[in-house]
Amino acid sequence: MRILVTGGAGFIGGHIVDAALARGWEVRILDSLNPAVHPDRPLPNPGAPLLVGDVGDASTVAVALEGIDVVVHQSAKVGLGVDFSDAPEYIRNNDLATAVLLAGMAAAGTDKLVLASSMVVYGEGAYTDSAGRPVRPGPRRVEDLERGIFDPRDPVTGELLLPVLVTEDAALDPGNVYAASKLAQENLASAWARSTGGAAAALRYHNVYGPWMPKDTPYAGVASLFRSALARGEAPRVFEDGGQRRSFIHVADVAEANLCAVEALAAGGVVAPGSMRAYNVGASEVHTIGAMAGVLSAVGGGPVPVITGDFRLGDVRHITASSARAKAELGWAPRHGFEDGMREFATAPLRGDRT
Repeated sequence: MRILVTGGAGFIGGHIVDAALARGWEVRILDSLNPAVHPDRPLPNPGAPLLVGDVGDASTVAVALEGIDVVVHQSAKVGLGVDFSDAPEYIRNNDLATAVLLAGMAAAGTDKLVLASSMVVYGEGAYTDSAGRPVRPGPRRVEDLERGIFDPRDPVTGELLLPVLVTEDAALDPGNVYAASKLAQENLASAWARSTGGAAAALRYHNVYGPWMPKDTPYAGVASLFRSALARGEAPRVFEDGGQRRSFIHVADVAEANLCAVEALAAGGVVAPGSMRAYNVGASEVHTIGAMAGVLSAVGGGPVPVITGDFRLGDVRHITASSARAKAELGWAPRHGFEDGMREFATAPLRGDRT
Protein backbone atom coordinates (compact mmCIF):
# COMPACT_ATOMS: atom_id res chain seq x y z
CA MET A 1 0.00 0.00 0.00
CA ARG A 2 1.42 3.39 -1.00
CA ILE A 3 -0.26 6.35 0.69
CA LEU A 4 0.24 10.10 0.72
CA VAL A 5 -0.55 11.80 4.04
CA THR A 6 -1.05 15.54 3.68
CA GLY A 7 -0.36 17.28 6.96
CA GLY A 8 1.64 14.20 7.98
CA ALA A 9 3.82 16.23 10.32
CA GLY A 10 0.79 17.41 12.29
CA PHE A 11 -0.99 16.09 15.36
CA ILE A 12 -3.33 13.54 13.80
CA GLY A 13 -1.33 13.14 10.59
CA GLY A 14 1.80 12.20 12.49
CA HIS A 15 -0.02 9.42 14.33
CA ILE A 16 -1.42 8.14 11.02
CA VAL A 17 2.07 8.05 9.52
CA ASP A 18 3.45 6.11 12.49
CA ALA A 19 0.60 3.59 12.40
CA ALA A 20 0.84 3.09 8.63
CA LEU A 21 4.59 2.49 8.78
CA ALA A 22 4.07 0.00 11.60
CA ARG A 23 1.72 -1.87 9.25
CA GLY A 24 4.44 -2.06 6.62
CA TRP A 25 2.96 0.45 4.19
CA GLU A 26 4.91 2.87 2.04
CA VAL A 27 4.14 6.40 3.24
CA ARG A 28 4.94 9.81 1.79
CA ILE A 29 4.32 13.03 3.71
CA LEU A 30 3.36 16.39 2.23
CA ASP A 31 3.52 19.15 4.84
CA SER A 32 4.42 22.83 4.81
CA LEU A 33 6.10 22.56 8.26
CA ASN A 34 4.66 25.96 9.07
CA PRO A 35 6.51 27.02 12.26
CA ALA A 36 3.31 28.53 13.67
CA VAL A 37 1.82 25.03 13.65
CA HIS A 38 4.93 22.96 14.40
CA PRO A 39 6.91 24.69 17.17
CA ASP A 40 9.61 22.62 18.84
CA ARG A 41 8.20 19.35 17.55
CA PRO A 42 10.59 16.68 16.22
CA LEU A 43 10.45 16.12 12.47
CA PRO A 44 8.07 13.41 11.22
CA ASN A 45 8.88 9.73 11.32
CA PRO A 46 12.09 9.28 9.29
CA GLY A 47 10.66 6.12 7.77
CA ALA A 48 8.44 8.26 5.53
CA PRO A 49 9.90 10.58 2.87
CA LEU A 50 8.95 14.19 3.58
CA LEU A 51 8.07 16.62 0.82
CA VAL A 52 7.99 20.14 2.28
CA GLY A 53 5.44 22.19 0.41
CA ASP A 54 1.96 23.65 0.16
CA VAL A 55 -1.04 21.46 -0.66
CA GLY A 56 -2.39 24.49 -2.47
CA ASP A 57 0.48 24.43 -4.97
CA ALA A 58 -0.36 22.33 -8.04
CA SER A 59 3.24 21.54 -9.01
CA THR A 60 4.05 20.33 -5.50
CA VAL A 61 0.92 18.18 -5.44
CA ALA A 62 1.83 16.60 -8.79
CA VAL A 63 5.20 15.48 -7.41
CA ALA A 64 3.64 14.25 -4.15
CA LEU A 65 1.10 12.06 -5.99
CA GLU A 66 3.59 10.10 -8.07
CA GLY A 67 3.03 6.38 -7.50
CA ILE A 68 0.39 6.89 -4.78
CA ASP A 69 -2.55 4.49 -4.32
CA VAL A 70 -4.58 6.36 -1.66
CA VAL A 71 -4.47 9.95 -0.42
CA VAL A 72 -5.11 10.56 3.29
CA HIS A 73 -5.90 14.28 3.44
CA GLN A 74 -5.30 15.69 6.93
CA SER A 75 -3.88 19.11 6.09
CA ALA A 76 -6.19 21.90 7.29
CA LYS A 77 -6.53 24.97 9.44
CA VAL A 78 -8.44 23.73 12.48
CA GLY A 79 -10.38 25.11 15.43
CA LEU A 80 -13.02 27.80 15.78
CA GLY A 81 -10.64 30.67 15.15
CA VAL A 82 -10.50 34.07 16.81
CA ASP A 83 -13.07 36.00 14.80
CA PHE A 84 -14.39 36.30 11.26
CA SER A 85 -11.12 37.81 10.07
CA ASP A 86 -9.83 34.22 10.04
CA ALA A 87 -12.27 33.34 7.25
CA PRO A 88 -9.93 33.82 4.27
CA GLU A 89 -7.27 31.62 5.85
CA TYR A 90 -9.77 28.83 6.51
CA ILE A 91 -11.00 28.93 2.93
CA ARG A 92 -7.47 29.15 1.53
CA ASN A 93 -6.05 26.27 3.59
CA ASN A 94 -9.08 24.00 3.73
CA ASP A 95 -11.10 24.51 0.57
CA LEU A 96 -8.83 25.98 -2.10
CA ALA A 97 -6.01 23.60 -1.12
CA THR A 98 -8.42 20.65 -1.22
CA ALA A 99 -9.59 21.68 -4.68
CA VAL A 100 -5.96 21.83 -5.89
CA LEU A 101 -5.29 18.40 -4.39
CA LEU A 102 -8.37 16.85 -5.98
CA ALA A 103 -7.54 18.37 -9.35
CA GLY A 104 -4.08 16.86 -9.06
CA MET A 105 -5.56 13.48 -8.17
CA ALA A 106 -7.84 13.67 -11.22
CA ALA A 107 -4.85 14.41 -13.45
CA ALA A 108 -2.72 11.66 -11.89
CA GLY A 109 -5.48 9.04 -11.95
CA THR A 110 -5.34 8.60 -8.15
CA ASP A 111 -8.89 7.54 -7.37
CA LYS A 112 -9.09 6.90 -3.62
CA LEU A 113 -9.34 9.54 -0.89
CA VAL A 114 -9.69 9.49 2.89
CA LEU A 115 -10.69 12.97 4.04
CA ALA A 116 -10.39 14.37 7.56
CA SER A 117 -13.78 15.95 8.23
CA SER A 118 -15.31 16.94 11.56
CA MET A 119 -18.32 16.72 13.82
CA VAL A 120 -18.67 20.50 13.40
CA VAL A 121 -20.58 19.95 10.14
CA TYR A 122 -23.62 18.96 12.25
CA GLY A 123 -23.77 22.11 14.35
CA GLU A 124 -25.82 21.02 17.35
CA GLY A 125 -26.08 17.26 17.81
CA ALA A 126 -29.21 15.14 17.71
CA TYR A 127 -32.13 15.65 20.11
CA THR A 128 -35.56 14.28 20.94
CA ASP A 129 -38.49 15.62 22.88
CA SER A 130 -39.75 13.90 26.04
CA ALA A 131 -41.79 11.49 23.90
CA GLY A 132 -38.70 10.36 21.99
CA ARG A 133 -39.56 12.18 18.76
CA PRO A 134 -36.58 13.67 16.87
CA VAL A 135 -36.50 17.47 17.03
CA ARG A 136 -34.08 19.87 15.39
CA PRO A 137 -33.35 22.61 17.96
CA GLY A 138 -33.29 26.26 17.15
CA PRO A 139 -30.58 28.64 18.40
CA ARG A 140 -30.24 28.77 22.16
CA ARG A 141 -31.85 31.80 23.76
CA VAL A 142 -29.72 34.46 25.40
CA GLU A 143 -32.24 34.82 28.22
CA ASP A 144 -31.99 31.08 28.94
CA LEU A 145 -28.19 31.14 28.93
CA GLU A 146 -28.12 34.11 31.28
CA ARG A 147 -30.38 32.15 33.69
CA GLY A 148 -28.16 29.06 33.54
CA ILE A 149 -30.51 27.10 31.29
CA PHE A 150 -28.09 25.69 28.73
CA ASP A 151 -29.94 22.90 26.96
CA PRO A 152 -31.69 23.84 23.69
CA ARG A 153 -35.45 24.00 23.36
CA ASP A 154 -37.99 22.69 20.90
CA PRO A 155 -38.47 25.74 18.63
CA VAL A 156 -42.23 25.06 18.48
CA THR A 157 -43.21 24.00 22.01
CA GLY A 158 -40.38 25.54 24.02
CA GLU A 159 -39.77 22.20 25.77
CA LEU A 160 -36.16 21.48 26.79
CA LEU A 161 -34.77 18.76 24.54
CA LEU A 162 -32.90 15.55 25.34
CA PRO A 163 -29.56 14.75 23.62
CA VAL A 164 -29.06 11.50 21.69
CA LEU A 165 -26.27 10.11 19.49
CA VAL A 166 -25.93 11.76 16.11
CA THR A 167 -25.73 9.61 12.97
CA GLU A 168 -24.25 10.45 9.59
CA ASP A 169 -27.74 10.95 8.14
CA ALA A 170 -28.47 13.89 10.45
CA ALA A 171 -29.10 17.31 8.97
CA LEU A 172 -25.95 19.36 8.50
CA ASP A 173 -25.79 22.87 9.94
CA PRO A 174 -22.28 24.35 10.00
CA GLY A 175 -22.38 27.24 12.43
CA ASN A 176 -19.00 28.91 11.93
CA VAL A 177 -16.35 29.45 9.26
CA TYR A 178 -14.34 26.37 10.19
CA ALA A 179 -17.44 24.19 10.04
CA ALA A 180 -18.44 25.68 6.70
CA SER A 181 -14.98 24.98 5.32
CA LYS A 182 -15.11 21.33 6.45
CA LEU A 183 -18.50 20.80 4.83
CA ALA A 184 -17.16 22.43 1.68
CA GLN A 185 -14.31 19.90 1.70
CA GLU A 186 -16.85 17.08 1.83
CA ASN A 187 -18.81 18.61 -1.04
CA LEU A 188 -15.64 19.01 -3.10
CA ALA A 189 -14.71 15.39 -2.45
CA SER A 190 -18.19 14.27 -3.51
CA ALA A 191 -17.99 16.33 -6.70
CA TRP A 192 -14.53 14.92 -7.46
CA ALA A 193 -15.78 11.36 -6.97
CA ARG A 194 -18.75 11.89 -9.29
CA SER A 195 -16.60 13.51 -11.95
CA THR A 196 -13.75 10.99 -11.92
CA GLY A 197 -15.31 7.75 -10.71
CA GLY A 198 -13.16 7.90 -7.60
CA ALA A 199 -14.18 6.84 -4.09
CA ALA A 200 -13.90 8.96 -0.94
CA ALA A 201 -14.43 8.30 2.77
CA ALA A 202 -14.98 11.41 4.91
CA LEU A 203 -14.15 10.74 8.55
CA ARG A 204 -16.04 13.10 10.83
CA TYR A 205 -13.76 13.32 13.84
CA HIS A 206 -15.30 14.07 17.21
CA ASN A 207 -13.24 15.48 20.12
CA VAL A 208 -9.73 14.17 19.48
CA TYR A 209 -7.08 14.24 22.22
CA GLY A 210 -3.73 12.60 22.87
CA PRO A 211 0.06 13.01 22.77
CA TRP A 212 1.44 15.88 20.67
CA MET A 213 -1.84 17.78 20.68
CA PRO A 214 -1.27 21.51 20.02
CA LYS A 215 -1.20 23.75 23.09
CA ASP A 216 -1.45 27.44 23.99
CA THR A 217 -3.35 28.47 20.88
CA PRO A 218 -6.92 29.69 20.33
CA TYR A 219 -7.19 27.00 17.65
CA ALA A 220 -6.48 24.10 20.06
CA GLY A 221 -9.13 21.73 21.38
CA VAL A 222 -10.65 22.06 24.83
CA ALA A 223 -8.63 19.15 26.25
CA SER A 224 -5.41 20.88 25.29
CA LEU A 225 -6.57 24.20 26.73
CA PHE A 226 -7.28 22.51 30.07
CA ARG A 227 -3.88 20.77 30.00
CA SER A 228 -2.14 24.05 29.30
CA ALA A 229 -3.94 25.75 32.20
CA LEU A 230 -2.89 22.98 34.58
CA ALA A 231 0.71 23.24 33.37
CA ARG A 232 0.63 26.92 34.38
CA GLY A 233 -0.70 25.96 37.81
CA GLU A 234 -4.14 27.34 37.00
CA ALA A 235 -7.54 25.71 37.38
CA PRO A 236 -9.26 24.75 34.13
CA ARG A 237 -12.12 27.15 33.49
CA VAL A 238 -15.18 25.27 32.28
CA PHE A 239 -17.91 27.18 30.49
CA GLU A 240 -21.63 26.82 31.17
CA ASP A 241 -22.29 24.17 33.84
CA GLY A 242 -19.74 21.66 32.56
CA GLY A 243 -22.52 19.36 31.39
CA GLN A 244 -21.76 19.63 27.67
CA ARG A 245 -21.69 16.08 26.28
CA ARG A 246 -18.92 14.97 23.92
CA SER A 247 -17.44 11.82 22.37
CA PHE A 248 -13.78 12.18 23.33
CA ILE A 249 -11.64 9.99 21.08
CA HIS A 250 -7.94 9.11 21.46
CA VAL A 251 -5.73 10.09 18.54
CA ALA A 252 -4.44 6.52 18.18
CA ASP A 253 -8.01 5.38 17.56
CA VAL A 254 -8.43 8.14 14.98
CA ALA A 255 -5.27 6.98 13.22
CA GLU A 256 -6.61 3.43 13.16
CA ALA A 257 -9.89 4.65 11.67
CA ASN A 258 -7.93 6.21 8.82
CA LEU A 259 -6.05 2.98 8.15
CA CYS A 260 -9.30 1.01 8.20
CA ALA A 261 -10.77 3.46 5.68
CA VAL A 262 -7.70 3.12 3.43
CA GLU A 263 -8.03 -0.67 3.49
CA ALA A 264 -11.77 -0.50 2.79
CA LEU A 265 -11.26 1.78 -0.21
CA ALA A 266 -8.45 -0.38 -1.54
CA ALA A 267 -10.55 -3.54 -1.23
CA GLY A 268 -13.60 -1.93 -2.84
CA GLY A 269 -17.23 -2.74 -2.17
CA VAL A 270 -17.84 -0.37 0.77
CA VAL A 271 -17.76 3.00 -0.98
CA ALA A 272 -19.06 2.76 -4.51
CA PRO A 273 -16.97 4.30 -7.31
CA GLY A 274 -18.21 7.78 -8.06
CA SER A 275 -19.34 8.47 -4.49
CA MET A 276 -18.31 9.75 -1.08
CA ARG A 277 -19.46 8.22 2.20
CA ALA A 278 -19.25 9.87 5.63
CA TYR A 279 -18.30 8.12 8.87
CA ASN A 280 -18.42 9.35 12.45
CA VAL A 281 -15.22 8.69 14.38
CA GLY A 282 -16.04 9.06 18.05
CA ALA A 283 -15.76 7.09 21.28
CA SER A 284 -18.41 4.62 22.34
CA GLU A 285 -18.57 6.36 25.74
CA VAL A 286 -20.21 9.74 26.32
CA HIS A 287 -18.62 12.10 28.84
CA THR A 288 -19.03 15.74 29.76
CA ILE A 289 -16.49 18.51 29.38
CA GLY A 290 -16.67 19.02 33.14
CA ALA A 291 -15.83 15.36 33.78
CA MET A 292 -12.88 15.57 31.41
CA ALA A 293 -11.53 18.64 33.22
CA GLY A 294 -11.98 16.88 36.56
CA VAL A 295 -10.02 13.80 35.48
CA LEU A 296 -7.14 15.88 34.12
CA SER A 297 -6.98 17.93 37.32
CA ALA A 298 -7.11 14.87 39.57
CA VAL A 299 -4.48 12.90 37.66
CA GLY A 300 -2.15 15.87 37.38
CA GLY A 301 -2.63 16.93 40.99
CA GLY A 302 -3.76 20.37 39.85
CA PRO A 303 -6.40 22.82 41.02
CA VAL A 304 -10.03 21.75 40.91
CA PRO A 305 -11.78 22.99 37.75
CA VAL A 306 -13.83 26.16 38.02
CA ILE A 307 -17.35 25.97 36.58
CA THR A 308 -17.77 29.53 35.37
CA GLY A 309 -21.31 29.65 34.03
CA ASP A 310 -19.91 31.76 31.19
CA PHE A 311 -21.19 31.04 27.70
CA ARG A 312 -20.57 31.82 24.05
CA LEU A 313 -23.57 32.07 21.76
CA GLY A 314 -21.92 30.06 19.00
CA ASP A 315 -21.00 27.07 21.17
CA VAL A 316 -22.65 23.70 20.71
CA ARG A 317 -24.31 22.23 23.80
CA HIS A 318 -24.21 18.50 23.04
CA ILE A 319 -22.64 16.56 20.17
CA THR A 320 -22.03 12.84 20.62
CA ALA A 321 -21.35 10.24 17.99
CA SER A 322 -22.90 7.05 16.84
CA SER A 323 -19.98 5.32 15.14
CA ALA A 324 -22.01 2.23 14.22
CA ARG A 325 -21.47 2.81 10.49
CA ALA A 326 -17.66 2.87 10.83
CA LYS A 327 -17.77 -0.26 12.95
CA ALA A 328 -20.00 -2.13 10.54
CA GLU A 329 -18.46 -1.01 7.24
CA LEU A 330 -14.83 -0.27 8.08
CA GLY A 331 -14.29 -2.82 10.83
CA TRP A 332 -13.12 -0.09 13.20
CA ALA A 333 -13.71 0.30 16.92
CA PRO A 334 -12.02 2.54 19.52
CA ARG A 335 -9.66 0.75 21.89
CA HIS A 336 -8.75 3.51 24.35
CA GLY A 337 -11.15 4.00 27.25
CA PHE A 338 -11.83 7.46 28.64
CA GLU A 339 -10.20 7.07 32.06
CA ASP A 340 -7.00 5.40 30.79
CA GLY A 341 -6.74 7.76 27.84
CA MET A 342 -7.09 10.87 29.98
CA ARG A 343 -4.55 9.56 32.50
CA GLU A 344 -2.05 9.19 29.68
CA PHE A 345 -2.93 12.58 28.23
CA ALA A 346 -2.51 14.32 31.60
CA THR A 347 1.28 13.89 31.36
CA ALA A 348 1.79 13.36 27.62
CA PRO A 349 3.95 15.80 25.62
CA LEU A 350 2.09 18.52 23.77
CA ARG A 351 2.98 20.23 20.51
CA GLY A 352 4.85 23.33 21.65
CA ASP A 353 6.65 21.57 24.52
CA ARG A 354 10.40 21.64 24.13
CA THR A 355 11.98 18.22 23.58
